[in-house]
Amino acid sequence: MDSAVQFRELAVSGAFVFTPPVFEDDRGLFTSPFQEPAFVAALGHPLFPVAQSNHSRSRRGTVRGIHYTVTPPGVAKYVYCARGRAIDIVVDIRVGSPTYGRWDSSVLDPEGFRAMYFPVGVGHAFVALEDDTVMSYMLSGSYEAQHEMSLSPLDPALGLPIPQDVAPLLSARDTAAPLLAQVRAEGGLPEYDKCRRIEAALWRP
Repeated sequence: MDSAVQFRELAVSGAFVFTPPVFEDDRGLFTSPFQEPAFVAALGHPLFPVAQSNHSRSRRGTVRGIHYTVTPPGVAKYVYCARGRAIDIVVDIRVGSPTYGRWDSSVLDPEGFRAMYFPVGVGHAFVALEDDTVMSYMLSGSYEAQHEMSLSPLDPALGLPIPQDVAPLLSARDTAAPLLAQVRAEGGLPEYDKCRRIEAALWRP
């Protein structure tokens, strides 16, 4: 078995997916969803200092997001799925980004143990494909309600990969969330250059 963590950059600039090796025997398995040497090889610097970790459990069909943090302060994330199965989605909402308006996704589950890195300023959403899907996050900043924003995950201009056999289950907040174009017109989206500067300051103070 290959002992090296595999990684690739996604269609959203600065976002990556990591696939660690999984070691199985008659007792079960062992893996490390985050390994700093692989992260440094991919991004050229260490992971941010972790300020908070989050844990969510979702029913099949739950769609959480598209969520983003006002920048500044901005938040970067490292996410994996500890139980169940989910489509994890990164959306580039950074005005001025070379990949603005694009999204990419990866199926996360406790078989491949893939993990995703979300740079500062992007949007994050996921679709739970099984009951009791557990998502685990490491974040560069603490939760502050006044900084947390939401965009509609059903925005037809984005066309996020929500399976046709899934009846989306959204929170009241996400159901009422505005479209990307509306928020951009109102000047409510993060700026790419500012996001990059804030992200660099996380690991290079």
